[in-house]
Amino acid sequence: MKNRFGFDWSGITGQPFLRAPHWSRRVFFRHLASGIGGYYLAPSRPLETVARAAVSPIATAKSCILIMMAGGPSHIDTFDLKEGPWTPAGFQPASFGDIRWPAGLMPRLAEQMESIALVRSVRAWAAVHDLARNWLMIGRNPAPAAARIAPHIGSVVAVELGRKESPLPAFLSLNTNNGPGSGFLPPENAPFYVNPGGGGLPNAGHRDGAAAYERRLGLLRSLEPESPEGLNITASAAEVRAFRERATALMSSTAVNTVFTWDAAERNRYGNTAFGNACIAARNLVRGNLGTRFVQITVGGWDNHANIYGGPFNAANPNSLGRQFDTALGALLADLKSGGHAEETLVVALGEFGRTIGPVNAQAGRDHFLQQAVLVSGARVRGGRAIGSSDELGRNVADPGWSRSREIRGEDLAATIYSALGIDWTTIRRDDPAGRGFEYVPSAAQDLYGPIQELWS
Repeated sequence: MKNRFGFDWSGITGQPFLRAPHWSRRVFFRHLASGIGGYYLAPSRPLETVARAAVSPIATAKSCILIMMAGGPSHIDTFDLKEGPWTPAGFQPASFGDIRWPAGLMPRLAEQMESIALVRSVRAWAAVHDLARNWLMIGRNPAPAAARIAPHIGSVVAVELGRKESPLPAFLSLNTNNGPGSGFLPPENAPFYVNPGGGGLPNAGHRDGAAAYERRLGLLRSLEPESPEGLNITASAAEVRAFRERATALMSSTAVNTVFTWDAAERNRYGNTAFGNACIAARNLVRGNLGTRFVQITVGGWDNHANIYGGPFNAANPNSLGRQFDTALGALLADLKSGGHAEETLVVALGEFGRTIGPVNAQAGRDHFLQQAVLVSGARVRGGRAIGSSDELGRNVADPGWSRSREIRGEDLAATIYSALGIDWTTIRRDDPAGRGFEYVPSAAQDLYGPIQELWS
């Protein structure tokens, strides 16, 4: 049963609650207050007085590549394969240890299975696209008014790990400029949008050439006072000036342009798709070490209400979405490994939720569903296995598979990313506009959410 926002009340009220797994009932009352709201703050008690145990981030990653599979991929056809009469023969399910995998649909990822961990006990808070997607990207419920100033996870990474002297911003968003920004954090921590095509950094040069740009920039500098006070304006002018100087450095950097340049052979090896180009750029950003610490790639097309096996999950068609995804991500993981960057790069691929289970619907597709699964690789994550499990159809979590003995939520995934990058996920900033304290992960200081340590154990 769901409310009008798509929240899942089944398993926690009425008879479904009584039929829920024992671990779900045991932790229900502990997590209800924070879980359903995913709240931004805990105003009922001063945050300064919350007892915080010392935390130890994993700190194995220097950078993170987050792949947002917009639309919500079918978990039972990808990262939590459930075989039945609906499974196409072309999927060619194969076993890799205890993992069943659609090797015919995703053969390149099958080759990387020893480096992949599949988190199968993840449960979305909502089955509404924008709400659920933004929830993952800011690590909290985006609906409350107070959450509107919440920054993207990547912006938090940028403010923690970014370096102003680096030629590239710390947070890059590839293929889309939609989604949360830097929130209340300084604007230099916002996602820097690039739609890479392999021909260099697009729109980075002046239309009249570098010489004309330098001449005009010199004229502007000569007209400016030494300090913004000379113009009787606010100090925000200094931010604008600093932004312009960083942009100029970026435009003149041959190393930056090289990151976004590749030939046709490389493009084809990654599948010659927009997603493939983004994966090449992400790989080059990791290799280039030019200041970028968080890369988000968005690959859409997973909202498969109709013709799921004839279209996006057609294993026989190398241009189907599933095959394109496999080609590019498989090549990315292989290149990170061969280049020696896999152990210091966390790769996470997920959608905002999963899709309905069992036989397909009347349109031969699958609808929105809260159960989901997540692919994790790199940063010394122990691969070739699954964390947690769902029931025989993929409807509910059967075994959480981690120390908190409950479903894994978006807040836990955010804490996991922070921990891998060496960031204290229980941090409470005091520079938010309301002055009430901004938690990197809501209620993490009270130990209601935390990283999936089992990925490394």
